[in-house]
Amino acid sequence: MQQALFNTLIAWADDQLVLGHRLSEWTGKAHALEEELALANMGLDLVGQARNLYQYAAEVEGLGRDEDQLAYLRTEREFRNLLLLERPNTDFAHTVLRQFYYAAFMQRYWAALTHSTDPQIAAIAAKATVEMQYHRRHSAEWVVRLGDGTDESARRMAEAVDSLHRYTDELFDCNADLSALVEAGVAVAPSTIRADWQADIESVFTRATLALPDADVPGQRGGRAGLHTEFLGFLLAEMQYLQRSHPGQTW
Repeated sequence: MQQALFNTLIAWADDQLVLGHRLSEWTGKAHALEEELALANMGLDLVGQARNLYQYAAEVEGLGRDEDQLAYLRTEREFRNLLLLERPNTDFAHTVLRQFYYAAFMQRYWAALTHSTDPQIAAIAAKATVEMQYHRRHSAEWVVRLGDGTDESARRMAEAVDSLHRYTDELFDCNADLSALVEAGVAVAPSTIRADWQADIESVFTRATLALPDADVPGQRGGRAGLHTEFLGFLLAEMQYLQRSHPGQTW
């Protein structure tokens, strides 16, 4: 059970850290100062959640590693983040849609985890739920504004949907580690919130006059097994540069 708990905490932490880094890439590049601050703050929320999860994972592992070593000294194949979250920013439409897909999921998933039998997971989830409510609301507003905006913004949003929707199936996968925790009451099966997530997506897409892609398009998976796209390597090279060049830096 301890190994399953460690593996799952690492997967959750990797999700938050990778997406937090993606949002940080907008610093100095956003179209308005207010939006740049919003993206940076959401990124900081995610990095904070990642740190809490890495710290708990290090405690569970009991091998003397800390959150810095878990975040910045593991290789690409050791990362277990969802493929959706390592997708490049490409443009603002891709960023806000990726954020909406994930926040609409995690808002509900963190809320479910507040009932975990593990008090540390429940405490982390309670704080993260509030943060993800803001992420979901902010990104949903942008999806509607761009989808129902100009011809150009609508075209870019439609391209983002075609590019990213195929990665959303992986949100709801439940591997052997997570299944063991679900059985023990420590975690929740992601599939239990899929109907609510789908209804949320369809409601916002309707307001945005966006069409959902063909349901027959095969979902893309592999992140939870350490099989990533070429984009994660570039992300880690930048994110881990300081720690690998000057070992011993602290969070």
